[in-house]
Amino acid sequence: MASHPPPAEPSSKSNKGQSEHEEIHVSSGGVLAYTDDDDCESRRPLLLRTPASAECYSVSAAVFPFLFPALGGLLYGYDIGATSGATISLKSSTFSGTTWYNLSSVQTGLVVSGSLYGALIGSVLAYTIADFLGRRKELILASISYFIGAFLTAVAPNFTIMVVGRFLYGIGIGLAMHAAPMYIAETAPSQIRGMLISLKEFFIVLGMLLGYIAGNLYVEVVSGWRYMYASSTPLCLIMGVGMCWLPSSPRWLLLCAIQGKGNLPETKENATRCLCRLRGQASPDLVSEQIDLILEELSYIDQEKQASFGEIFQGKCLKAMIIGCGLVFFQQVTGQPSVLYYAATIFQSAGFSGASDATRVSILLGLLKLIMTGVAVLVVDRLGRRPLLIGGVSGITVALFLLSSYYTLLKDASYVAVIALLLYVGCYQLSFGPIGWLMISEVFPLRLRGRGLGVAVLVNFASNALVTFAFSPLEDLIGTGALFSGFGVIAVASLAFIFWIVPETKGLTLEEIEASL
Repeated sequence: MASHPPPAEPSSKSNKGQSEHEEIHVSSGGVLAYTDDDDCESRRPLLLRTPASAECYSVSAAVFPFLFPALGGLLYGYDIGATSGATISLKSSTFSGTTWYNLSSVQTGLVVSGSLYGALIGSVLAYTIADFLGRRKELILASISYFIGAFLTAVAPNFTIMVVGRFLYGIGIGLAMHAAPMYIAETAPSQIRGMLISLKEFFIVLGMLLGYIAGNLYVEVVSGWRYMYASSTPLCLIMGVGMCWLPSSPRWLLLCAIQGKGNLPETKENATRCLCRLRGQASPDLVSEQIDLILEELSYIDQEKQASFGEIFQGKCLKAMIIGCGLVFFQQVTGQPSVLYYAATIFQSAGFSGASDATRVSILLGLLKLIMTGVAVLVVDRLGRRPLLIGGVSGITVALFLLSSYYTLLKDASYVAVIALLLYVGCYQLSFGPIGWLMISEVFPLRLRGRGLGVAVLVNFASNALVTFAFSPLEDLIGTGALFSGFGVIAVASLAFIFWIVPETKGLTLEEIEASL
């Protein structure tokens, strides 16, 4: 059983933000509220934990509530890795195994980006159905969409069916990348929440690596692309069965009851049973106490009403929206899709010119991403979110300006480009990669979390599409070196955003984070 952490201390940063008109009140329930005389309706409770009320949990019980949702991330990463090899196999007259292998550039683009378009659709669907279905059922729906999409793609008799399969698989991506971080955040103990959500990014990278390996294995097999896509179907089934077995999010159950969608005493009892399963050997008394604290926070912030679209852009949800959408936007517009797109060219200039070399280099890059994500997972709950973001994005900035100098001034020094590429990949996996998804799952208030996170995921995939599609025209217009310089300037802006806007959430419960906003 995990040991209890010491009581959380109010940070100096939050104290600085209090005006001299504010008074501090502590209720009998151990709740700290800041009350501004100018606006009594702006009360924001902050739960102060004591050793008796700290979250107690069993490590073994925390594994499966993380593992099955994280498979949604692994399947997303696998699609990225497998598609790079599948397009080579599909367009080969020797290994395609089809009569429609001679694809145009538009058709190839639909195969590659079909899942991205589907993910955009899935993100829009998630916004509308997340609060109705709940996190668990949304993940079950994602696993079904994953399975049908992968199956249709693998057995596609023609190009049209293949594109339909890619779209359906993408819808699964959009739903899974929306619901998985929410479910993990709402069910994980606060002491290891950062590690578990960051591990989801580790699973995405692991999936990419497995996809690269599958591509390397099947690229010279007749109809090898079918095997690449079919290989993901067993994982889709495991994810779906696992999510059917897991309990619902206790926080979502309590929110539904508060909003009149169920009997509160019965729902409270059900939520307590769910949390007991999620915490394993934790004492029932401590679980009941945590349920009471969640209900107490819900009563403070008047969550009885249904969330409206306008509320997402008001009050503390607006703050959360700025933080979450800003992080996932900068995650993409600092050039992440474009730098990886240039990886093969950079390594070719360094002497890795053969096709087999290119696939092996992809595997090596995947290993580097996996290792650096593992480092982030191990230190995120010790160092905190902000230090990793600031340090990692600083490295990204240096890498982007090094790439720019290579394409403008140092064209004969290919080692500079290789170093810059490795630095970029390593620093991205220390910062934006895992921390972006972690923060958007933490900062939104419970009543608006489903919709707010839906908007953030939509921004993520939309900005990814924007950078991917705008890269080539901009490269032709201003040149590769100037384009990477532009990404570097955006990275500097993202550093300022992190420094001034993004808060530290290490060690806080979701209710404490919500109150502090």
